[in-house]
Amino acid sequence: MEEDFAMSRKCELTAKGPQVGHKVSHSNIKTKRRFLPNLVNVTLISDALGRNVRLRVSTNALKSVDHNGGLDAFLQKARAANLSPRALDLKRAIEKKVGKPVFVKKEIKDVKKAS
Repeated sequence: MEEDFAMSRKCELTAKGPQVGHKVSHSNIKTKRRFLPNLVNVTLISDALGRNVRLRVSTNALKSVDHNGGLDAFLQKARAANLSPRALDLKRAIEKKVGKPVFVKKEIKDVKKAS
């Protein structure tokens, strides 16, 4: 699996990769083409590990990291199958440092019926 992410056009956090489709001309002639993901090299900060992490991720993954509250929270929620080997090592290191995330059930308040 290491070779899948080595120099590939694949996001390290979401595993988004190239897709194949058609370029369609005005005369409706279809030609094969590749739709490449919008990948950027970024340095993200891991609060749990106390260091910067350099990753190649899609802009969509950057939005997801921001939405989830940072790299640590994103990696704790992420599925291991979608992560690159480097990101999976980070996920394990964060879980080891912080402990597994604890999910707390919300209390259900009794609602009185209006009579």
